[in-house]
Formats: sequence, structure tokens, C-alpha cells
Amino acid sequence: MDAVIRPPEDDADVPRYWRELGLPGLVDTHVHFLPPRVQAKVWKFFEDGAAHYGTDWPIAYAMPDEDERLAVLERLGVRAFPTLPYPHKAGMAAWLNDWSAEFAGRDPRILQSATFYPEPEAPFYVAEALDRGARVFKVHVQVGEFDPRSPVLDAVWGRLEAEGTPVVIHCGSGPRAGTHTGPGPVSEVLARHPRLQLVIAHMGMPEYAAFFDLAERYERVHLDTTMFGTDFTEQLMPFDPADRSRLSALREKVLLGSDFPSIPYPYAHQLAALHRLDLGEEWLRAVLWENGARLFGLET
Repeated sequence: MDAVIRPPEDDADVPRYWRELGLPGLVDTHVHFLPPRVQAKVWKFFEDGAAHYGTDWPIAYAMPDEDERLAVLERLGVRAFPTLPYPHKAGMAAWLNDWSAEFAGRDPRILQSATFYPEPEAPFYVAEALDRGARVFKVHVQVGEFDPRSPVLDAVWGRLEAEGTPVVIHCGSGPRAGTHTGPGPVSEVLARHPRLQLVIAHMGMPEYAAFFDLAERYERVHLDTTMFGTDFTEQLMPFDPADRSRLSALREKVLLGSDFPSIPYPYAHQLAALHRLDLGEEWLRAVLWENGARLFGLET
């Protein structure tokens, strides 16, 4: 009888877990490294989690030293990850892209990342970021408080659609709703640009089913698992078990995401939460490594 693979008990146990699944490591599609001043402000925001989210949000990896955080990912066996910068106002995106491009040179595991905001300069600095080697973009509709359907972004979406460059987009209404969050706005973007390689962050929580619809309808739409199924999220925005079969069928479109370092629990808990969905080892292998490796053209 085949041995049953146990979910990881803690972070030190994570390498045992992916090795027993027969994987060379993990591809995490949703990791953040931001300029130190920006990162500090993000963590300061989370310190008052009860006011913003209705619950405390302690940061599990609030390590100011970037090398220390990189070392944590190394110990976990995360073999590839982006840095996913995002602006909250105009005039930030270009310098965030410059910082991210420079930071990506520090570690071969880093997938050079970039971002944009609805402003006239966006098509130009997006083109520059692509020319410099950007492999993934990040858009945060709630934090940026902008409409992704803005005409200013038409040229940007068109260029990214043509390039096939993945865009991790936080557009669901969780854990905090915004004026332009929810499936409606991004559905209209996809209607105009159906070949966009969108990665819906957090599985689109809490509008899971509506974002599953988009992943089923559009060939290049993916979903990332960031915070999905964890005890923390299930208390706030529970997933309807009736949709487990849909999630199983979407196996090739689901990507591991963690939101490291700004998560309120150990990294291992995200993997354990996915394991307890009981969707099988093939599903886990696809999500934890194969789909990300394919999306980013990694050697396997």
C-alpha cells in the first residue's frame, strides 16, 4: 500500500512535503518585496488590521532585512517567485519598476516584476519594463482605487495581451472591498482583451464562483491560491464546498500564491490548507510547481 503523504506540520517540514510529492520545489506566484519605506508603510497598515479588516492581522515574517526574507524562501524551497510592486497613486509605478528591476538582480529565483497605474505615462514605462526583462506585472485595484476599464489603460492591456505577459491582479472584493473591485470591471477588460494572461489573486475572494467562471471562459485566465482555504480566510470569507469539483477541474489554471511575507500565519499553513481540500496529489503537483513552471517558462 502506498504511503500517505502528510501535510507539512511547520515551515521546517515544507521541504519534506514537496519532496514526497516528487517536486523539485515550489513556484510561488504571489510574493512581495517592496522598497523598504513602502514595505514599512504596508506593515504599519496591517498593524491596525482590526480597523481595516475587522480582525487582527499579525505579520508572520515582518523581517526588515531583505536577505533574511530571501533566506526564509530558500529554506522553504521556493525556487521561483515575483516581487509584485503596486502603486497607490499616480507617479509611483515607474520608480517601483526601476527598484524591482534592480532587486531582481540579487537572486536568480526572482521573476522580475513591474506594475502600472492609469496615467498617461503608463504605456511608455510598461514598454520600458518589458524591454528590461519584466516577466510579470501586478495590479491592485482596491489599493490603487482605480477602474481597470479606464481608457488610459487600453494600450497597456493591449500590449500585455500581445506579449502574453502574466498580470497578477487583485480585483476581488476581499479582504477589503473597493469601488472597482468584484468580477464586473475585470470581466469587461477581458471582453475587450480576451487573450490577456491574467492571474486572479486570492482566487477572487470572496466572489470565488464568479471568478471561476472567468477562468473557465478564458483560456489564459488563471487563479492564485493566496490565503485561500486558510483558517484565517475561512473565518472571514468561507469557500462553498459545492464548488470543489470546479476547482478540481481547473487544475491546470491554479497557481500557488502565498502573500509572503505579510501573512498572519506560517507559510506551511497555506500548503496544509490546500492539502486538506483533498483534491489529490496530481492537483497539488500541478498547483505547487507544474503550472507556475509552465507559465514562467522555468526549466523542470
